[in-house]
Amino acid sequence: MTNDAAPFSDPMNRGNDPLVARVSVALADGQFHSGEELAKALGVSRSAIWKAVRSLRDLGATLHAVRNRGYRLTTASEPLAAGAIRERLSPDVSARVKSLEVAWSVGSTNTVLLSRANPSNGSSEVMLAEYQTAGRGRRGRAWLAPPGGSICLSLSWTFRGVPADLSALGLVIGVCKLRALRELGVANAKVKWPNDILVDDRKLGGILIELRAESGGPACVVIGIGLNVALGAPLLAKIAETGIAATDLITAGLSKPSRNAVAGALVVSCIRGLLDFETEGLRPFIEEWRDADALRGRMVDLRGGTDEVARGLARGVDLHGALLVETPEGLKKFLSGDVSVRVS
Repeated sequence: MTNDAAPFSDPMNRGNDPLVARVSVALADGQFHSGEELAKALGVSRSAIWKAVRSLRDLGATLHAVRNRGYRLTTASEPLAAGAIRERLSPDVSARVKSLEVAWSVGSTNTVLLSRANPSNGSSEVMLAEYQTAGRGRRGRAWLAPPGGSICLSLSWTFRGVPADLSALGLVIGVCKLRALRELGVANAKVKWPNDILVDDRKLGGILIELRAESGGPACVVIGIGLNVALGAPLLAKIAETGIAATDLITAGLSKPSRNAVAGALVVSCIRGLLDFETEGLRPFIEEWRDADALRGRMVDLRGGTDEVARGLARGVDLHGALLVETPEGLKKFLSGDVSVRVS
């Protein structure tokens, strides 16, 4: 077989990762690599390479296989690397990040951090994975994220006590994500209560916050952040079949997003936001949220813990993070629930 790309090397020294992970790194440049070349570089048989490519497809990656050229990912994707992310942290934030890890595959990055002891007050642990076998969104929904196509990031943080406005933390992290995205060049992102990021009414990312608190003691939160970077048309179509209109950073206008830069920007923005939230609550974030509110002034349906649906006009959020909905029975406040824009 012939090959138009430069020979593959492994600058991140991932020789101990499973073969499917190493093949993913080899194909990350978006160029064609022959099975023979990959087998030689990785010290395995061509049959093993073929099986690894099939596994990548099973995990949701979109690849092309062309006779006499080899394999390539349809979209180049920078592999996540802890050192490269750490380099992008500002000194004030880096000092607070006690550990920053990147794994090929875990069940859930949130679950990994929840299984550990709380970090000390004012410090954080950060965990990323290329692929989650049990990635979760809100209300137990599955989070679809192929290797190389998304950011799956969790960070843990310990408050000295349970903040009075803890229910508003999802809104705070939403604003932090907006700030990071704007820094990266995505200017048209919006927030959708309670914790989605949208571009053109399509979901770009989500947030899952889990709390571990002791009576009268410190409260540890684990904040899971999902962000679509380069999902590809087949997976976007598959997500659409679930009733969710999704998008990614490439579709939003970033032609060659650096996933390590994206991860670094998210960590910096979130940790700075957590410091402000601990002392000032939602107030420093509320105007940014209101300016980017994707629901304000639109007719919505809101479903809470029961099957009952509240319908009305979204009137924004209050200083505790509650969604305000003007219904036929009057103005109502909601601290949780699923909300959708009414089609008619």
